[in-house]
Amino acid sequence: MSGLVKGKWVETMPAAEEIKDGTFVRMDSVFRDRISSDPGADFPAEAGRYHLWVAYGCPWASRTLAFRVLKGLEDVISFSPATSAFMSQGWMFAEGPDGPEPDGYPLWRLYATADPGHSGKATVPVLWDKKTRRIVNNESSEIIRILNTAFDHITGNRLDLYPEPLRAEIDRWNALIYPNVNNGVYRSGFATTQHAYEEAVTALFATLDTIDAHLGANRYLTGEHLTEADWRLFTTLVRFDIAYYGAFNCNLRRIADYPNLSGYLRELYQWPGIASTVKLDEIKRGYYSLKNVTLHGIVPVGPQVDLNAPHGRDHLPGRGIWRREI
Repeated sequence: MSGLVKGKWVETMPAAEEIKDGTFVRMDSVFRDRISSDPGADFPAEAGRYHLWVAYGCPWASRTLAFRVLKGLEDVISFSPATSAFMSQGWMFAEGPDGPEPDGYPLWRLYATADPGHSGKATVPVLWDKKTRRIVNNESSEIIRILNTAFDHITGNRLDLYPEPLRAEIDRWNALIYPNVNNGVYRSGFATTQHAYEEAVTALFATLDTIDAHLGANRYLTGEHLTEADWRLFTTLVRFDIAYYGAFNCNLRRIADYPNLSGYLRELYQWPGIASTVKLDEIKRGYYSLKNVTLHGIVPVGPQVDLNAPHGRDHLPGRGIWRREI
């Protein structure tokens, strides 16, 4: 595994993210600061100051792109999409913090700029402070919470995807979905023993079965309102049939085989602005370029998916967005 060791990029580093007893174990993010509108904040909320480094193929980064659109932050926070992944230098970009890079800009240089002694992987997403040249945060679940509230006084956007009355229910769904679905597809795909694989894939499909049954009577996970929990699930669902089903051996069922999950996925994809954050070709190409998936980099031509087909969810009660009171 390549990464940074005391600020230096190495092809093989001491494993922080590794396989233990055949089971994939994900490393923790290390930059965990926040942007705030409070006076004197270390990272104050200002339009044009912050930048997202993302990759369309990455579900964790795609969460932040979705929230950037949902919260109307397109003119407040800029972003750069990766041009390639899994190269010898890791994630590559066409530009760096100082402008275009003709030979490409590896993301690890951004990490080394923020912390010259950093050791670990150079992952997306990254929320970057252009003014102080520091990484604010590289944990997607915290970045979306930042985007949900920190810039409301600038944009006037009062959409609340983590409203106080629904937080316990949102947290309950997140606690079920993250280990079994969001990370469960990786635990299935990266497992190196039959037992670890079957354990992960069994939990994955048991959870999908539970969610599908729930969505038969509920428009969204928490009921009538679309929340953070839905969007955290969405970025895995939209990759499932075209990537995880084949590349990660998550092939017991497709999302298309679930009557409620499939319509729910299409409804979320058709939410204003969201389709622009989803690049199906890049997603498929990225997963099938993984060395542990295929030795030859063959990207399958199928399956065909139509995310613009009618979602059939309008018969369920749903008020959609929850607006925060001014």
